[in-house]
Amino acid sequence: MLDFFSIFSKGGIVLWCFQGVSSPFSGTVNALIRSVILQERGGNNSFTHEALTLKYKLDNEFELLFVVGYQKILTLTYVDKFIDDIHMQFRDKYRNQLQQQGVMGLLNGSFDFSDDFSSLLRTAEERTKGKAPSVMKTFEQSDKSKKTVKSMIEIRGEKGKESKKNKKDAPVPEVPAAEKKTEGQVKASVSMVAGDANQNGLTQEEIIQRNRKEFFRKRLGKDKKESSKSPKPIKQKTRRVWPLDSNKTSAKELDYSKKLANGQSDTFAANGDDTSADMNLHFGSMAGDLKTVDYESSEEGEEEEEEEVIQETSNVSVKKRGFGGMFGMLKGLVGSKSLTPKDMEPVLDKMKDHLIAKNVAADIAVRLCESVAKKLEGKVMGTFSTVTSTVKQALQDSLVQILQPKRRVDILRDILEAQKLRRPFVVTFCGVNGVGKSTNLAKISFWLMENGFRVLIAACDTFRAGAVEQLRTHTRRLNTLHPPEEHNGQSMVQLFERGYGKDAAGIAMEAIAFARNQGFDVVLVDTAGRMQDNTPLMTALAKLIAINTPDLVLFVGEALVGNEAVDQLVKFNQALADHSMAEKPRLIDGIVLTKFDTIDDKVGAAISMTYITGQPIVFVGTGQTYNDLRSLNAKAVVSALMKA
Repeated sequence: MLDFFSIFSKGGIVLWCFQGVSSPFSGTVNALIRSVILQERGGNNSFTHEALTLKYKLDNEFELLFVVGYQKILTLTYVDKFIDDIHMQFRDKYRNQLQQQGVMGLLNGSFDFSDDFSSLLRTAEERTKGKAPSVMKTFEQSDKSKKTVKSMIEIRGEKGKESKKNKKDAPVPEVPAAEKKTEGQVKASVSMVAGDANQNGLTQEEIIQRNRKEFFRKRLGKDKKESSKSPKPIKQKTRRVWPLDSNKTSAKELDYSKKLANGQSDTFAANGDDTSADMNLHFGSMAGDLKTVDYESSEEGEEEEEEEVIQETSNVSVKKRGFGGMFGMLKGLVGSKSLTPKDMEPVLDKMKDHLIAKNVAADIAVRLCESVAKKLEGKVMGTFSTVTSTVKQALQDSLVQILQPKRRVDILRDILEAQKLRRPFVVTFCGVNGVGKSTNLAKISFWLMENGFRVLIAACDTFRAGAVEQLRTHTRRLNTLHPPEEHNGQSMVQLFERGYGKDAAGIAMEAIAFARNQGFDVVLVDTAGRMQDNTPLMTALAKLIAINTPDLVLFVGEALVGNEAVDQLVKFNQALADHSMAEKPRLIDGIVLTKFDTIDDKVGAAISMTYITGQPIVFVGTGQTYNDLRSLNAKAVVSALMKA
């Protein structure tokens, strides 16, 4: 039934293994380590690879990993209980050897566990066989067989009569003796109300109206007091006064635009191009690798939070200690406590709410906390450390690990390798509507031009009105910054367009062929924005990628989204896989995160997108000018995410 069972350390030392089939299983275990363990995705204890299902369990005290594999078409209900039994039996049998001898004990030790494994496996299988399969009831045993035809016939009007009859027959709930009032008490209360009404010359209805007004007056007064505690200053907008007689005023007096140093205004030029802002860019300022996104440190807030948590835990420990005295205090200092899920639950709940508030998708926040809980369960806390500090540090390490690229991301080097093969390096941009694909494509074009590469922009957005004109404007402005005269008469950037209503895949193919013939180094393919639920447009995108086989497929997403980021990326990847005709469909290779300057420290979208796809964030858009392009600094983003 089981294909294999392996016990090995987190350092990669195999202590014992069982192999039920002849085929090797090292590739499957390596896939588990690479895709789950190293990427901090241990929230779910199941992993599927090709035709196998893997169940695993972590032992954080001895740094061990227990993995069992079986065919995924099988439904083995005893596996979870079986792997727990193996875990406990192995720990109990080799506890001293694991504790005392360390790594050398693992290398030189002998772990003869075959008999114990066979015994536990036999017990688990017999336990499953011992359970009698549930037998379906016969018709005679069911309640339906006891019903007669007469009982199933409903006559109009009888149902209402039966309900009234049931209400009459229903027992009246007894009133407690303390709440019972005698008839004399009721009359006395009524006479008191009437006496107050006669004394003030008011009727009973007028008294009710007066009490109602008094209630609303008190309520409104309370609301005013609450609002007066934190008044918000209202910024008054000054009204511009225009001259009444516009004939006597000159055009200079009516020009309210800001003047620059050279006499130019910040309005658009006569030809509709505003290159004055871009002319301040220094040539060569973006040569080489991109600058990283930086955030200010948040150590002060963390220290204050730690002090509060330490104080709370110390108060709780003093209450629980009782007569423990000095011994209990010393025991708490040496850090011999093993973490349990009950200890971590309140801290992880707080961390989960904090991540969701920082724009991490709710489902991703839950998975991250579950992964941290499994990573720390059974681990012995360090000296003078608290549960909060331990959990927080583990979560921070997990987030940094998630954001770190799992493969080499060096676009400049890849372009140079493509040049050796005498072909252009092709990048395709995709995403939903309005996220900034064309704008960030222009920023990436400027970065490539700064590094000496010739760029061809393929206008494959043949649907949105003004898409081609937008790219044409960007091309004209980029040529202004890098004129052909400075590059031996060659234009560093050029637009390839065929108008609107054409097939995007065909335009991309023509653009790549044109770039190969004209000696362009890079082709940037701009595609139309599309929602992830639009099947025809997703099919067209899959066709474009399958036909042209770009070197890099970048998903452009906003940093403003939360749960929507998960839905977008999952459905984009799923659509590319479903609509591709290739045996191994081409999926998203990287992410461009835009509008990063608008979110302050709510950087959770970066975590959500990277966790879902496992692909790196290649570019980060941080502003409106061409040099506002950065690379992601994982530690800085996590620091902003953990900031209180």
